[in-house]
Amino acid sequence: MPAYIFRQFYDYHFSENRKLWDSAILALSQEQFTRHIDYSVGSVRNQIVHLINVDDAWFCGLRGIAIPEPLNPLHFDERARIRAHWDTVERQMREYLAALHDDMLETKPFVDEEDKDLLVWQVLLHVVNHGTDHRAQILKGLSDLGGTTGPQDYIFYVYDNLSL
Repeated sequence: MPAYIFRQFYDYHFSENRKLWDSAILALSQEQFTRHIDYSVGSVRNQIVHLINVDDAWFCGLRGIAIPEPLNPLHFDERARIRAHWDTVERQMREYLAALHDDMLETKPFVDEEDKDLLVWQVLLHVVNHGTDHRAQILKGLSDLGGTTGPQDYIFYVYDNLSL
């Protein structure tokens, strides 16, 4: 797969994250946002912070920089603070993707035991897949809270952005 396909796939990832945030998460009360959910990593807030942590960790690894300590969701009750941090992580991811070239996709960016055999393209697919999984969990939680949800299918993004 050429690098430009990954850039488009990440445009989808970022678009779905933003759509979920703007259309559903901002409408939640603070109590709904932080209410414990007995699945996965917990509340809607915890799910969002988890998404940010995972995106940031993998892309720091891809960039060869130190992976930061995961953010503690309990320290992120203010949605404006979460959004600001998420925007920073997205910007850094976009910078990496803008510099991504086809020949980089087959390289092994990690040296540690568990990840040492992973190729860049595998990590890139994993991160978007992980995001889709957790957005689905958030959508289920939002539905349980009485919120309106919708599809997050990649193909609908493509239909809406055919000129890409």
